[in-house]
Amino acid sequence: MMRGTLAVAIVAILSSSQLLAESLVGSKPNIILVITDDQGYAPVGRHGHPWIETPNMDQLYDQSTRLTRFLVAPTCSPTRSALMTGRHPMRNGVTHTILERERMTLDAVTLPQVLKTAGYTSGIFGKWHLGDEDEYQPHHRGFDEAFIHGAGGIGQAYDCSCADAPGNKYFDPVIKHNGSFVKTKGFCTDLFFSAALGWIDSVKEKDEPFFAYIATNAPHGPFIAPEENAQRFLDLGFTDKEAGFYGMIENIDENLGRLLKQVDEWDLANNTVVIFMSDNGMTGGGSGRMGKMIGTTPEGEKLYPYNAGMKGLKGSADEGGVRVPFFIRWTGRIEEGKDIDRIAAHIDLFPTLTNLAGAENPSEQVEGRSLLPLIENPDAEWKGRLLYTHKGRWKTGEDPNESQWSDFAVRNQRFRMVGKNELYDMRKDLGQTSNVIEDHPEVVERFTKAYDRWWKKTVPLMVNESAPMLPYRPFHVQYEKQSSSVGIPEWKEPQF
Repeated sequence: MMRGTLAVAIVAILSSSQLLAESLVGSKPNIILVITDDQGYAPVGRHGHPWIETPNMDQLYDQSTRLTRFLVAPTCSPTRSALMTGRHPMRNGVTHTILERERMTLDAVTLPQVLKTAGYTSGIFGKWHLGDEDEYQPHHRGFDEAFIHGAGGIGQAYDCSCADAPGNKYFDPVIKHNGSFVKTKGFCTDLFFSAALGWIDSVKEKDEPFFAYIATNAPHGPFIAPEENAQRFLDLGFTDKEAGFYGMIENIDENLGRLLKQVDEWDLANNTVVIFMSDNGMTGGGSGRMGKMIGTTPEGEKLYPYNAGMKGLKGSADEGGVRVPFFIRWTGRIEEGKDIDRIAAHIDLFPTLTNLAGAENPSEQVEGRSLLPLIENPDAEWKGRLLYTHKGRWKTGEDPNESQWSDFAVRNQRFRMVGKNELYDMRKDLGQTSNVIEDHPEVVERFTKAYDRWWKKTVPLMVNESAPMLPYRPFHVQYEKQSSSVGIPEWKEPQF
């Protein structure tokens, strides 16, 4: 009996090794991408956070290959446009998060459109934030299923097209479902995961693979969490905002656990890639002030905000403003518990996923690289490159060139140059405490010239800079029209 068991075990190991050795290119797995809003890198247990409880993120971390230097934009719309196109946000016309400058150029070919050429069906659940006018909406840009809120956050509204449904709240929000509004019951994050799971259940038996894009509104402000999630932090002395921020993260973790459990129960883990990431650095609005106590344990231990030793938060061109988690799991096909420390970026996700799907990238659009060679072999030959960060967000109507040399950074594997006067050796100094600009003039010269060339090629692609403010809010107009004609029906939460 033992000999037979041993033989089975050896065959299983060999089969697993063979699968791991097979190329991932063109393998066409299902893809589930979970992206959180303003969480950043630090609030994950496995990233060394001393008191947050994220058992499901930690489990996914353990089961994944992790890109430990995954870099995005300092704010949300820019990152999302890079994911959807494979090129720098500003080259999509996205230089802000509001005021018509969050709209992703209609000339771009989107990720779901390319995946469709490889037979994929796609769904988005949660935050889009790349244009609220109808032609910019995801159900017109390649997604077969769209269950979203408007603007950059639930309930937001600005004097332009960027606005969610009027009066929306985190609980029982009105959601735009495939172009029409529905009324829901429950907390926003729970609803987005439920909608995604219901859709996956409806497509999982079909012949074609699926792409599920779960983009939570949490933990974006206003910082509101379900009572059971917030109360733990209130009991520790946190403010309402801080309890809301960290409570939302622990609620996301619960939903991630629900997702992973269902993937296993549906026997999808062996043919489904699961990716977890965030859209920019941790927000300072709800995370607390660095170095200032925000609570105490029942035993009297003082609790402080944690940013993994990095400088900068959301909105910053420093490392802490742009570094996020990136876990990628495919049971039996992608190695578990492996770290890749090469710099990678938001522009790389598009070509990575199209490479997985065996789809052809749109000509002259994609600037990123497929990460599959590194995921298959962290020691693979990988040419160095420069990554460019700019906060954007200059005032409407201003010449972008006036802001070229402010709020920017250039990064390679070793160095981060922040503005013209700061250079940091990121291998030795993650916290950016020692400015080494005087020691490496050749690096500064190379970075400066490269950035200047990049900027000059980028400005002509900033297509929203002269756009007039739309005099109405599309979500508001459509909501009022639907409400007065056919009404706003109740959304039926899927059962599975």
